[in-house]
Amino acid sequence: MTTTPDFLLGTWVYRSFLSILDVKSPFDKLEFGVGEIRIDAAPMNVFTGLIYGEGWELDLTGSINYGNPVTLRFQGRGVVDNEEWIYDYEGYVVRPWPSGVDQVSAIVGTIVRTIPHGASPAGVVAQWIALKH
Repeated sequence: MTTTPDFLLGTWVYRSFLSILDVKSPFDKLEFGVGEIRIDAAPMNVFTGLIYGEGWELDLTGSINYGNPVTLRFQGRGVVDNEEWIYDYEGYVVRPWPSGVDQVSAIVGTIVRTIPHGASPAGVVAQWIALKH
């Protein structure tokens, strides 16, 4: 059985950023989330893994489209502090620069909070980046 390719497997550093358009906004005010993404082996075109940080984790399930660029579409679900969290993600694997120096593999994308939790409303959209360990 064909499985997830090696270039995706493993742990990625994850950061997401609010869509604040003011270029003078302090960088620390842009933070939406930080943690790690673990991408696990799965059948061809299937995405599975875990996203987690201090005090939270979500199971990830979705799909991989091996086009150009490789596109990931997945959902994170979990219970954090007795509340259900659901987020939807889309990401694109960035092709390496031919003349790049000290590059690491990267995925860039967008995220939406699918349901509310606590004081956090549904529908908030942010952008994310993941860098492979």
